[in-house]
Amino acid sequence: MLDLKSLLSGSDIRGNAIAHDGNEVELTDEIIYWITKAFAYWLSAKTKSKMAIAVGHDSRVSAERIETQVIKALKESGCIVLRCGLCSTPSMFMMTQHEKVQAHGAIMITASHHPYYKNGLKFFDAQGGLEKEDIIAILDLARTQSGLKGRGKVIEDDYLQYYCESLIEKFRKATGETYPLKNLKIVVDAGNGAGGFFVDRVLKPLGADTSGSQYLEPDGMFPNHIPNPEDPEAMRHISKCVLDNKADFGIIFDTDVDRAACVASDGQEINRNRLIALISAILLEEQPGATIVTDSVTSDALTDFIVNRQGNHHRFKRGYKNVINEAKELNRVGVYAPLAIETSGHAAFLENYFLDDGAYLVIRILIKLCQLKKQNKTLLSLIEDLKEPAETFEVRLGFRPICKNWKKSAQEIMARLEKVFAQKIGFGLAQSYEGVRINFADGWMLIRQSVHDPILPINIESDRQGGVFFAVKKLYSVLKKRKELDLNPLKTYILEQKLAQKNKRI
Repeated sequence: MLDLKSLLSGSDIRGNAIAHDGNEVELTDEIIYWITKAFAYWLSAKTKSKMAIAVGHDSRVSAERIETQVIKALKESGCIVLRCGLCSTPSMFMMTQHEKVQAHGAIMITASHHPYYKNGLKFFDAQGGLEKEDIIAILDLARTQSGLKGRGKVIEDDYLQYYCESLIEKFRKATGETYPLKNLKIVVDAGNGAGGFFVDRVLKPLGADTSGSQYLEPDGMFPNHIPNPEDPEAMRHISKCVLDNKADFGIIFDTDVDRAACVASDGQEINRNRLIALISAILLEEQPGATIVTDSVTSDALTDFIVNRQGNHHRFKRGYKNVINEAKELNRVGVYAPLAIETSGHAAFLENYFLDDGAYLVIRILIKLCQLKKQNKTLLSLIEDLKEPAETFEVRLGFRPICKNWKKSAQEIMARLEKVFAQKIGFGLAQSYEGVRINFADGWMLIRQSVHDPILPINIESDRQGGVFFAVKKLYSVLKKRKELDLNPLKTYILEQKLAQKNKRI
C-alpha cells in the first residue's frame, strides 16, 4: 500500500484520484475504503454510541467513485450514513450542529480548487474540522487495516436545504425583512463547482434578481476557469459578469464553497486585502477593539486600516487551520478575536463555530450591503481609505533536483536572509510567525518556506513605482550563490524591468 502519510495535506487528505500525465492514482478504492474505516473507528472512541456520519461531495469527476467506497466502509462499520450528495464543505460540518440532523461526524469529498484529477477527504466531528494530528492518527489506523464491524444503513434526504434555511433565517433576522434583497441584482460565479445552490436556495428566496449568474452547473472538468477567488482569471470572469449585467454585487466561490470573494457594482474586485478590510470594517463597527487574525502575507496598509478603526491586527502563519487555531487560542487567553481570515478567502467567525465558510462570509457582507443601501451608501465606502500598494510581486522559487534536502536548505537560506537584512542599510526585520519579513523604505517583502512543497514563496509590496524592482535586486544579490535554488523567476523579472527602463529612455 502507498505510504499513506504522503496523502496528508495540512489537515486534509489529498491525492491523484485520476491517472494523469504519467502519475498513477493515489486515492485508490482500497485506500479510500481503509481511511474511511479508520475515521469511523477513531470517531467511535469519542462518541461511544452508534454513529450517524454525513457524506457529501463537490462536483469533481471522481466524486461518485470515491463516495461509493466511503459509504461502503461506513456501512460495514455499522454506521448510519446520511448521504448528502452534491454540497458544500461548510454545510457538511453544519450537519453535526443542525438540530434536525445532529450527525456525529461528517466526510466531505473535495480537493478545493485543485485540478480535476485531484480529490480528497475532509473530516469533521462535532467540534469542527479535524487537526493534523488527528489525521495522522487516522492514517496510522488505516495502515493496520483494522476497524469496526457491523451492518449500517444509508438515509438520503435534502440535507443541504437545512443549511440553506439557516443562512436565510440569519439574513431575515438581521434585517427584519422577508425579502431584504428585493430590487437588488446579484450575480454568482460558481466556477462549475458546488456553489450553484446559493442562487436558487439562498439568494432567490431572499428576493434577489440573480439573472446573469454564470457557471452554476456542476462540471468537474472546470471548463471555464479555475474555481479559485485568488486566481486573476477567475476574478476577471466575475468582474465582467457584474459589468455586463449591470449588477449591484458579484460573488465568486471556490469549488467547495469554503472560500469566497466579491465584486462591487463598478467591477472592482474585493478579494485578498480588500476583502479582509471590508469584513474587518463591518465587524469593528459592531465590536470596536476586536482583534482580526490574518495570515502572514497581508499588507502594512491593512494593519493601518484596522488600527484606524480601533481594532488590532494579528498576523500569523499561512494556512486556514493556522489562523483559525490562533484566533481560538487568543480567545482562550482573554483576547477577543471574532474573525480568522486568510488572503485566500478562507474566513471563519467566532459567532459561527470558527467554521471557514464562504457562503456565511457573503451573507455577512450582503446584510451590510442592504443596511448601507438604505443610507444611500455603498460597500466600497467602508474601504475607501484602504491604501493600495503601487506595486505587488508574488513568485515561487523552486529547489533544483540537485538539492537533496530542501527543507534544510530552506532553513539555511532563512537564517542567511535574517543575518544580511538585519545589517543592510535601508532594511529592517519585522515580526513574523513564519519566514522572514523585511521592511524597506517604501514597502515590505516576505520570504517563507512552504510546508509541503520544495518552494520558497515570496511576496513583495511597494508604495512607489520601482520599489519592487529595488527589493528584488537586493534579494537576488543575497540569494545568487544558492545553486540549489531556481532563481530564474527573479532574474527574468530583473531583466524585464531593465529592458522596460531602457525603452523608456529611447
